[in-house]
Amino acid sequence: METKLTHLLNITYPIIQAPMFLVSNVAMVTEAMKGGIAGCIPALNYRTLDELRAAIKELHANKVEGGSFGFNLIVNKSNIKYKDQLRVLCEEGCDFIITSLGSPEETIIQAHKVGIKVFCDVVDLKFAKKVEDLGADAIIAVNNKAGGHRGGMLPEVLIKHLVKNCNIPIISAGGVGCKADIDKMLSYGAEGVSVGSPFIASVEANVTEEYKQACVEYGADDIVVTERISGTPCTVINTPYVQKIGTKATWIERLLNKNRKLKKWVKMIRFSIGMNATKKAATKATYKTVWVAGPSIEHTTAILPTKAIINRLVN
Repeated sequence: METKLTHLLNITYPIIQAPMFLVSNVAMVTEAMKGGIAGCIPALNYRTLDELRAAIKELHANKVEGGSFGFNLIVNKSNIKYKDQLRVLCEEGCDFIITSLGSPEETIIQAHKVGIKVFCDVVDLKFAKKVEDLGADAIIAVNNKAGGHRGGMLPEVLIKHLVKNCNIPIISAGGVGCKADIDKMLSYGAEGVSVGSPFIASVEANVTEEYKQACVEYGADDIVVTERISGTPCTVINTPYVQKIGTKATWIERLLNKNRKLKKWVKMIRFSIGMNATKKAATKATYKTVWVAGPSIEHTTAILPTKAIINRLVN
């Protein structure tokens, strides 16, 4: 399974264990590296810079041949920790950074100075060309089958469109739960895949057993899109609580979002409220349950070690 991604990251298989808020951790990424793939953790999973620094050091110590590790940065103004997180990543070093929800320009400049590769989340050609012009090393093509903040285009359409018009590797994000899905994405022209939701139900994931079991019991048809977490469309499991509160922004949020001066602050407040709700749901099961996941949980039939999930993806 040699591709441009395996050569970029010196990994055995063209797979990135996608960064998932509150789910990804050092144990998961360590097992991902042992399994011959790349693992990625959101920098926001660490409350302090010291905790982030300690995680990087531990991953360096755990690194094995055929695996690599990186971190995800939210690079828009809603993340006030962004610049300090970037500084720590550049000081300690990692193999790659994935940027989301903003301009990656500063990240690319600083990361390239210390030999860190930068991959950028995009949902269409317009932003793909922008990040390519800024010097990104690869594009993460987020399609409409992705978990969390998804794109709006089918995987086949998005991948082929980007491959035709861009000159850097395309990594497909969304809709991969088994080897047949990977083969399909590579056949469209992708150089690799980013896989998240199947790893939620891993032994190593630091979330509740209820969250993991939900990924086993629910399937693709149980995934819905909500605006109630971050203000941006996000996929979640359609639990009774999600059905109760609905999936659309409130009327006052819609009204305030039309005001240019207030829009940024409304999004920041919604992002903060939504992330706190997601954290509570991931770490403590209550009736107010909002579990983020994508339709690829369709292939999740048991809570398994990360190693076993990787084996399902590559064999």
